[in-house]
Amino acid sequence: MVREGGGGMRLGKYEIGRTLGEGNFGKVKFARHVESGQAFAVKILDRKRILELKADDQIKREIETLKLLKHPNVVRLHEVSASKTKIYMVLEYVNGGELFGKIDLKGKLSEQEGRKLFQQLIDAVSYCHEKGVYHRDLKPENVLVDAKGNIKLSDFGLSALPQHLGNDKLLHTTCGSPNYIAPEVLANRGYDGSMSDIWSSGVILYVILTGNLPFDDRNLAVLYQKIFKGDSKIPKWLSPGAQDILKRILDPNPSTRINMAGMKSHDWFKQDYIPAVPYDDDEDINIADAALPIKEHDEADDHRAPSHINAFQLIGMSSYLDLSGFFEKEEASERKIRFTSSYSPKDLFEKIEGIVTEMGFQVQRGNGKLKVKLHLKGSASLNCPGSLSVAAELFEISPSLYVVELRKSYGDSSLYRQMCAKLSDNLGICKSQQLLMTQSLMTEACKFTSEMTHAAL
Repeated sequence: MVREGGGGMRLGKYEIGRTLGEGNFGKVKFARHVESGQAFAVKILDRKRILELKADDQIKREIETLKLLKHPNVVRLHEVSASKTKIYMVLEYVNGGELFGKIDLKGKLSEQEGRKLFQQLIDAVSYCHEKGVYHRDLKPENVLVDAKGNIKLSDFGLSALPQHLGNDKLLHTTCGSPNYIAPEVLANRGYDGSMSDIWSSGVILYVILTGNLPFDDRNLAVLYQKIFKGDSKIPKWLSPGAQDILKRILDPNPSTRINMAGMKSHDWFKQDYIPAVPYDDDEDINIADAALPIKEHDEADDHRAPSHINAFQLIGMSSYLDLSGFFEKEEASERKIRFTSSYSPKDLFEKIEGIVTEMGFQVQRGNGKLKVKLHLKGSASLNCPGSLSVAAELFEISPSLYVVELRKSYGDSSLYRQMCAKLSDNLGICKSQQLLMTQSLMTEACKFTSEMTHAAL
């Protein structure tokens, strides 16, 4: 039960405080247990928004998955309750930000620091696999860091459980983030969730140690060809052990790729390794009956109009890939927004630079990306009002159509949303322009299919 009191909003035994972040489904609020004083994070999800985005299965999957996991390197779910309009997930409070932000600030981490984080990541991922959970969206943005520098794996909305395996005991849903997705996931022939998570973990390790992505290209077809070939350049300045483990993880053939046991017995990995011990408590997670299912079946739903099909869904119908939602204009979430534009890359970067400079931001260019930063005098911390860092990157769909991705590293959420709105309003294309481009995108889809088939062979 949520109510307003003299000390602010109350959710049962929790006092709700400041907003920690905002996403597509609602907000994350700081909370404190009234009796113990312990800090928590409460995800407040809007039921209507979840249904509008057809994400009810995703939310249910995340809750079901987190119920199973009790590990020091996995974000802990403590309680789930609901009202007619909201779902409340009471989670462990992690106050150190994302691994992405840590790498972005430092550029790259030392092998000693990077190895410690990677050991914790592998402990968390291998524990999930033992519980029958495959994450399927491992990336630095989904790895949190606490005040002591320990990692907490989060965001299990795309995870798979044993009941999601096919008759061949493999997974078949193509999902994940473009730069971190395993080649066998793209091939659409079924894949082992454990081996695909290992690949994504290896991409994270590469980013931790080098500050760069092992597979990157503005053109998505070229990016996926690089992933299929395992075409990464492992720097010679890394230690021989680091080079070897990266080479063995980023093997495009899952049958010869190093597995969890091999990784944990690797000499580089074993240095100063202290295995994490899963929690042995029997805490019973309270999930209110009203929380799941998110919506009862309604016969009127059987007569809904067909959902809008975007460019990447068209490509997905005729090739190996379905990146639904990558094409359509999104609302600014807490971490990133994507919108489509018909401006050339050169013009886009120049126009973005001009717009954000007028807003008072500083701009840095490099490696095909653009970084936007703002620090006001008197800013005491990275997350205080007036401080913001955003990276802008382009992806090519066709020679006349690009996706702009704006990803927040840290800073003021209000400033970030203002900047996203201004850029997408000025540089994005409208729905009528999208319709005019459908024919050319279908042609591009056929070309994409041919290129991907050739790469897979």
